[in-house]
Amino acid sequence: MASPSKAGAALTALREDLVGDVFAPGDVGYDEARTVFNAMIDRRPAVIAQCVDETDVVRAVRFARDLDLTVAVRGGGHSVAGMALNDGGLVVDLRHMRAVTVDPAAEAVRIAGGATMSDLDRATEPHGLATTGGRASTTGVGGFVLGGGTGWLDRSCGLAVDNLLGVELVTADATRVHANADENPDLFWALHGGGGNFGIATAITLKLHELPRFSIALVLYLPEFGRDAVRIYREIITAAPVEASGAVLYVTGPPEDFVPPHLVGKLMCAALLAYAGGEEDIRKLAEPLLALPHEGEIVGAVPYADFQTMFDDPPDLRNYWSAEYLTGLPDELVEVYCARGDSMPVPTGTQHVLFPQGGAIADGPAEYPVPYRDAPWAVHPFGIWTDPADDERCIQWVRDVRADVRPWSTGATYLNFIGDEGPERVVAGLGAEHTARLAAVKRRYDPDNVFRFNHNIRPA
Repeated sequence: MASPSKAGAALTALREDLVGDVFAPGDVGYDEARTVFNAMIDRRPAVIAQCVDETDVVRAVRFARDLDLTVAVRGGGHSVAGMALNDGGLVVDLRHMRAVTVDPAAEAVRIAGGATMSDLDRATEPHGLATTGGRASTTGVGGFVLGGGTGWLDRSCGLAVDNLLGVELVTADATRVHANADENPDLFWALHGGGGNFGIATAITLKLHELPRFSIALVLYLPEFGRDAVRIYREIITAAPVEASGAVLYVTGPPEDFVPPHLVGKLMCAALLAYAGGEEDIRKLAEPLLALPHEGEIVGAVPYADFQTMFDDPPDLRNYWSAEYLTGLPDELVEVYCARGDSMPVPTGTQHVLFPQGGAIADGPAEYPVPYRDAPWAVHPFGIWTDPADDERCIQWVRDVRADVRPWSTGATYLNFIGDEGPERVVAGLGAEHTARLAAVKRRYDPDNVFRFNHNIRPA
């Protein structure tokens, strides 16, 4: 630990050298700079460096190493465990680095380290192109992709890491490194699911896919029709082309125009089909769902970038999430899933979500550390609420969902969907067979485990 005089001098030098802003406790703007998506997180970093380019990131990392500070990296700030912050260390805040450069001819896009899904989708949409992105427009692209990346387009386009072409990284010794299939291939492999363990991604390049049209069918039901809706949805997805994706979910009816007044603030079930194609096809796919008695519907073409904002939640709510990946969806599991939906905390923002997989997810490269790829379904209890008095019941409900479905679990999980659930769950999110190789790559690029505010891989 550096002496106070050395730390003070170094902080002064950082303020002078960094093009971006620097915040320390007591500075105007410090509390705003340390606020993240999950309102349960309240951490006080020693320094927050809001970098504007890669040179700023290098300077910030050197500052941290000189003072022996741990480093957290903030992109979108959506980590449910608050991994974008630490106590008493340095936060490298990338939110000013949001440039997105589309190369339509190459069907590729370069995304700066602090860009959000909205930045990416708005940039690619005018070209009729897209790639697998998260299901909320405010999610940071960097953390999403390097953690694996599942979204509405994954059944047709693959996981986000399946579309990864290159990463520009600042490592723990403040070195700039580029990783792709030809350059530093071991590092490039590790970045396909290993997250922020190996350095700070200042930019990533992704493959794009043609998406000239996009359409949805969202059908709302009273909860007593939930079991029928799930079974019908299962049959639709099983027979559907890979362009079809979506989810079945239990939610509290939000005060939106498409929700009937009698469902606002009440438990409801919703079936969502998201389709990389036109309105005529989605209507045909959705016919069995629309034939079931329902309370509301939206069917038609929508701009993909607009749809990506549909499930955005405000950043001032309390969050606790988890996930289990499933061997299948037999009727017995449908009953278990829906029974837990009936017990969901209401009214809250909590969501009880069932995602289909398959398609390009299952067909993608098996060698990457994303062990959930072969599961046909995933359950994602997504606890969101406002009142701290609800902490216990909402967290317990999420844990109960996991316990209920465990008999059908593959044992794997997606780390971006979970919080800090211990080292065994990190292995479950990377694959036991990949962990030793990841630890060896970690030893090479971050032997002191400077980047440990993540789903941490300890150096071999």
